Amino acid sequence: MTQSPDAVVLDLDGVLVDSEEAWDGARRELVAERGGRWKDEATHEMLGMSSPEWSRYVRDELGVEMDPEDINAAVVEKLVAGYRRGLPLLPGAVEAVRALGARWPLGLASSSNVPVIALVLEETGLDGVIRAWVSSEQVARGKPAPDVYLDAARRLGVDPARCVAVEDSSNGLRSAAAAGMAVVAVPMRAFPSAPDALALAAVEVDGIANVTPEVVERAFAARAAGRAR
Repeated sequence: MTQSPDAVVLDLDGVLVDSEEAWDGARRELVAERGGRWKDEATHEMLGMSSPEWSRYVRDELGVEMDPEDINAAVVEKLVAGYRRGLPLLPGAVEAVRALGARWPLGLASSSNVPVIALVLEETGLDGVIRAWVSSEQVARGKPAPDVYLDAARRLGVDPARCVAVEDSSNGLRSAAAAGMAVVAVPMRAFPSAPDALALAAVEVDGIANVTPEVVERAFAARAAGRAR
């Protein structure tokens, strides 16, 4: 096996966009408006969930008496409005993605909703760089199940085992590893990853700006070496 992957698949929230707090704020606002009750553990429990999953969670666990579809639509409306006022890109995100895209086909595997992904890619101009993208609302199961990463690899036409994924959250790291990809972890300080999830990563770096082609190749080689042992 050569020591260079065939493709790179990126997460969106927490990797390219500092969005976890924006999602959290939009959900908290809806819960407050609709007479629900926020739980301390809700933020971490919803990280990586698909939109059907977290919408049901908001109804069932946080007491918002709305259909999950309506919860989803209301939260996304709040989030998109905030993004249109100012997209919270992480430092160096666009430059890093363009550098990776100059070397490999790029995919995106996100728990965000389709309109949110499309807006971010359009606003950043990365819709011309990312060749294939998948929302977990388009697959059967959200992260930590591997479905969204497997579908991204399928759309790119590559073997998942020949891909490197870039992830931040515990469930995202688990999802990418379960899909058989080598993983680069870029953990968010505001939402630390669980130690067992971080242990699944071949390489850990501080932020997307440090995810260089060399880091991607190092992750792929490290995972290959680990398999050989």
